Amino acid sequence: MKTRVGLLFVILAMFAAQGFAQSPATIDIPYQKFVLDNGLTVIVHEDHKAPIVAVNTWYHVGSKNERIGKTGFAHLFEHLMFGGSEHAKGRYIDAMEAIGATDLNGTTNTDRTNYFENVPTSALDFTLWMESDRMGHLLGAIDQKTLDLQRGVVQNEKRQGENQPYGVTRQLITQNTFPAGHPYSWTTIGDMADLDAASMKDVQDWFKT
Repeated sequence: MKTRVGLLFVILAMFAAQGFAQSPATIDIPYQKFVLDNGLTVIVHEDHKAPIVAVNTWYHVGSKNERIGKTGFAHLFEHLMFGGSEHAKGRYIDAMEAIGATDLNGTTNTDRTNYFENVPTSALDFTLWMESDRMGHLLGAIDQKTLDLQRGVVQNEKRQGENQPYGVTRQLITQNTFPAGHPYSWTTIGDMADLDAASMKDVQDWFKT
């Protein structure tokens, strides 16, 4: 087995040396870029191999935008954004799965939060409307029950992550890499006490900001 792996590596190395490997500089992905009147930047790449559209919405908001005593809000809000909006009541995932969405989720890190889904081309208008409604009309749909539910989900994620082997290494590395108070000096998942203390007013202020 070692010989086969070694041979494969040599063959790949020969191809690379002879120019068969494509360098990043030669990769060309054509796209169009638009900036809307409200400042939203839209990037469109067209590929008609399959009748689906990949929609990916990025917010330039992450845990770096939090402050000490109010950590974990960006990630908590990622979860709240799936709870429905003012004109689209109910769970976002249920509505999107009903129109055939796949690869449907969101992620948060220090610098940004994103939401993504693959949908049939016929459902693109509906998907953009759903994204726009939770972007602009979320507050009226968040109640204490939704906040408590999603707070619990996030805290359970934190427990599961930290109860694994080496589960607290990220927290220790983060705290010891950046000085106290630095926007990167806490983890995206946040502090358990901060999540416990998150109020409706905190959530509303975060959305408005």
